[in-house]
Amino acid sequence: MSQTPPDLHYTAEHEWVADPDGDGAVRVGITDFAQGELGDIVYVDLPEAGTTVQAGTTCGELESTKSVSDVYAPVSGTVTATNPALGDTPELVNSDPYGQGWLFEVRPDDAEELTSLMDATAYSASLES
Repeated sequence: MSQTPPDLHYTAEHEWVADPDGDGAVRVGITDFAQGELGDIVYVDLPEAGTTVQAGTTCGELESTKSVSDVYAPVSGTVTATNPALGDTPELVNSDPYGQGWLFEVRPDDAEELTSLMDATAYSASLES
């Protein structure tokens, strides 16, 4: 059974969104369910800081021993950072998807977009359907 922390927002594409500092920039990663489905992550390709992303569009890729999977922007905005640790240790996405395995941070154009994302209960229900 995969973990679904209750304090995060989720997308149908299995990304999670958190506001760790409360400064408006949100942190994005993939869910425990998604990393389990992908298998061992061996390479990540993420948007660079300064890149503008649009909600629901592809902005990166995760390569695993099984396949390559797209990463989608959960909100529209400007990327402010990517996780530097993933360059050398992409397996952090598998071992700590909600912690050290985060992917990138983005400053949303409209903070209200977060309200359109699923809460943990809705995300968990989507996995069961």
